[in-house]
Amino acid sequence: HAAHFVDSCPHHSLLLIHHLPPPDHHSPTMKFIALFALISTTSVSGFAPSTRAMVNSRTTSTAVISQSSTSLQMADDAKIFDQESFIAESKEMRLKHLEEQAMFALKIAVENYGNAVFPNALIAGDSVITHLLHRMGYLKDGQAKVMVVDTFHLFPETMEFLREIEDFYGFKAEIFCAEGVPVGDKAAYDKKYGADLWKEDIEQYDKVCKVEPFQRGLKTLNTDCMINGRTRWQGFERAWIDQFENAPIGGGLAKCNPIAYWTLEDTFDYIAKYEVPHHPLHAKGYPSIGDAKDTIPIPEDGSTRFVNFKFEGDKTPWLDYASERKGRFVGLANKDGSTKTECGIHVAGAERTFDRDLWESGAVKNIESNDEALEIIKSGKEAIVAVYAPWCQFCQGMEEEFAKYAESAGVPVYKFRGDEERDFVSANLNTASFPTVNFIKSDGSVVKYDSEARSAEDFAAFEKSMN
Repeated sequence: HAAHFVDSCPHHSLLLIHHLPPPDHHSPTMKFIALFALISTTSVSGFAPSTRAMVNSRTTSTAVISQSSTSLQMADDAKIFDQESFIAESKEMRLKHLEEQAMFALKIAVENYGNAVFPNALIAGDSVITHLLHRMGYLKDGQAKVMVVDTFHLFPETMEFLREIEDFYGFKAEIFCAEGVPVGDKAAYDKKYGADLWKEDIEQYDKVCKVEPFQRGLKTLNTDCMINGRTRWQGFERAWIDQFENAPIGGGLAKCNPIAYWTLEDTFDYIAKYEVPHHPLHAKGYPSIGDAKDTIPIPEDGSTRFVNFKFEGDKTPWLDYASERKGRFVGLANKDGSTKTECGIHVAGAERTFDRDLWESGAVKNIESNDEALEIIKSGKEAIVAVYAPWCQFCQGMEEEFAKYAESAGVPVYKFRGDEERDFVSANLNTASFPTVNFIKSDGSVVKYDSEARSAEDFAAFEKSMN
């Protein structure tokens, strides 16, 4: 109660001390009261423009706050207190503690687990973690592996920066991208998935380009502890994360967030202190870097920059709470209309993709090739063919009902994976999106099922309407 009273009413705190019984001037109690009164008063009035003297008639201690607000004489024989120096020293003390805390978390993640993996997005916080892993010797000896997900929509500078830090720190990152596409082959990605997938269905884009390769990377590297750079400072969705938690993906593997308690200012202070290699787009106004298609500078005029380990312009648009990612996912919305703030990797339910094909057993038969599909079309026999992509949530959503329909269908029922043969299915099976269900007539004509209703009964009704 006294602490609250003194903090809010510094003048009355002096009266409170004044009316105390005369103590021993050299007793610990007296020293504490004098110091408490001094701290309580200066915490409120330390930045006041006018000079204020605080005098305790029962002690010889005095304190005077100068008009410049940069120095404070603590006592007649004490040194001048410089606020700027104190703030700088306090920040250094804080950063030293954060460093030690982060390194302790990394030590547990790497040495207590057999396969710690760091998915590196090459943003500011990840640059800090990379440097910490290097300081601890975990990169060169391979104790901690680094993986990078290439979405094929990153800024050109991002993958160039990766190559730079690989050379600088002496490690080699494992790169993962969309399933079935060679690393770095954007043309192959466009052919298989479509260059505009992100415009057509942002959630499927996230699954194809981020979630699936991310998961596959963790599995390929036998990850048992995932290191990542999320922080509480990044926003309300992350405000309660701790340094260790169970990941919502990958079967509940351990998740280490070594800089969970850092602010973005702490991050850039660390980068400046150690001259840490960092993404070149920080010098062009980007506080955080994601896909080029939906990442912008903050402010948009690029007036805030981090150049030569110093801020230029007003740094508050970057460093305010939850501001780091304001330039990310710009113009994107989730299917429910809410503003998009996560790419899908760190959300619950992300694991419900890609672990298997669709209709792996049952009455739905697989078409293995384009030639086999053409044979079915030209066979003179009726059939139903579902053109699908296993990553498509709508295909996943109809899996059970379509399998149920196939069990009692009056014609053979097939599946054909169309995302790997887009040109073919577009030309021969009426397919512009997934899923597309077709009825193959005996004359070889292909009739598209033009409804969003996808129950077993709906498919049966469609078959009946073709007779």
